Amino acid sequence: MAGTVPRILVVDPKAAHRALLARRLGDEGFQVATADSTGAAIAQMHLATADLVLAELAMPVFDGISLTHRIRATPLWADTPVILISGRSEHDGIVRALAGGADDVVVKPFHFEVLVARIARQLERARTVNALRADVAAIDARRVERAIALGELQDRFRVREAEWRERA
Repeated sequence: MAGTVPRILVVDPKAAHRALLARRLGDEGFQVATADSTGAAIAQMHLATADLVLAELAMPVFDGISLTHRIRATPLWADTPVILISGRSEHDGIVRALAGGADDVVVKPFHFEVLVARIARQLERARTVNALRADVAAIDARRVERAIALGELQDRFRVREAEWRERA
């Protein structure tokens, strides 16, 4: 993700909403893909993993929470930030969305600038988590290298100790 244009997947059953969000997010410099349903969103993720998913909470058949569950259940996508967009009257849905693994919920009507700020915050958090994971992996690799080196030194010590005892 570092050094590349973040890819956002916009999921909304209403074509006009998808188009508006895609255009505005594109104008903000994001690469945008769209889907009209949870199934189409999963298909898009298989084509090219998104850096962030922005989805409508209320969708026919499988809602945004179902989409979030699918994303969290797939190891390759599990840490992808998910922001759900909720209608003003969906207060119980907001609680369910957050409990279901969404990283954030934006309530309609919203100011586009606030949405962009929330997206930026989630993308930065994801970058930080990825950097920490890389650091942990590097530390683990060094630890393994040092354990191997220590084992080799112990083997050489035992050989030398055995040689010393034979001479004595």
